[in-house]
Amino acid sequence: MITDRWQKSSYCQEGDACVHISTDLDKVHITDSGAAQTIVTVSHAAFAALLKSL
Repeated sequence: MITDRWQKSSYCQEGDACVHISTDLDKVHITDSGAAQTIVTVSHAAFAALLKSL
């Protein structure tokens, strides 16, 4: 898992309460802070479906 390359959401306002993602070849890792204490890991297809539904 790549955890040193977190990208912050472009819709994030000031502070640390933002969505961050990190990807590798077959998974997308999602957390709500740069500290990455809780990480949700999904496939690229599942992440694409989430974005499409939003």
